[in-house]
Amino acid sequence: MYKLLDSGEGKKLEQFGSVTLARPAAQAVWRPQLDKWTFDAGFTREGAKEWQIETKLPDSWVIEEAGIKFKLSPTDFGHLGIFPEQSPFWSWIQNTVNPQMEVLNLFAYSGGSTMAAAKGGAKVCHLDASKGMVDWARDNARLNKLENHPIRWIVEDVMRFLRRELKREHFYDAIILDPPSFGRGAKGEVFKIETEIQPLLELVAKLLKPKASFVLFSCHTPGFTPIIMEGLLKEQLPKGKVDSGEMILQGDRPLPTGTYARWVHG
Repeated sequence: MYKLLDSGEGKKLEQFGSVTLARPAAQAVWRPQLDKWTFDAGFTREGAKEWQIETKLPDSWVIEEAGIKFKLSPTDFGHLGIFPEQSPFWSWIQNTVNPQMEVLNLFAYSGGSTMAAAKGGAKVCHLDASKGMVDWARDNARLNKLENHPIRWIVEDVMRFLRRELKREHFYDAIILDPPSFGRGAKGEVFKIETEIQPLLELVAKLLKPKASFVLFSCHTPGFTPIIMEGLLKEQLPKGKVDSGEMILQGDRPLPTGTYARWVHG
């Protein structure tokens, strides 16, 4: 289980099961509430980006969040294989999908939304440009006893895949996307959200079935406010209900970590 223990001075103190970590959090501009932080390891982006180990840190461990098991492991970027601010969406996805639906999860990372959709009974297409992350998501599927569930595992550039699906006339009931600010495709293709987001959403709109259920769009890019996210979906998608807001790590002092917009068929 995840807990936000404290935040302040550009950092956050987090508990992931039995492991406590301190990591950067640019939004935490206030002072910490606790007098002293005790943690197993901390990650710094000042100078050399590295983990500073206080006690022995396991190579990997497992936690459960929103009814989903995740394998966690510290990466060179300070990530762990989970974005816990997405937890409310995982619960919502599980309760929204059904076995008749086919869900496309883009920039799918370690598969939190994929696991949620599969647990809800939907068929899922999981796509990420990193083979390592797709393998990690497969590990999570095994942890959740979903290795035999109908999940397509795709390692490819998102834009190339979407154009091919459009030619195939392969449409979806729901599409989930959490694009990075900057990324590279499986063959070195460059993705910059500022220039690619409109073409990306145009393809997303074309790949929706006529009675599609939802599109869930989230990101961590500074400047992409909820109003901007909502405006993008209203511009590109069919008429429907759109809500937007901040993604928040809940604790005694909530910490915003990104934004989202969600389109639901009207």
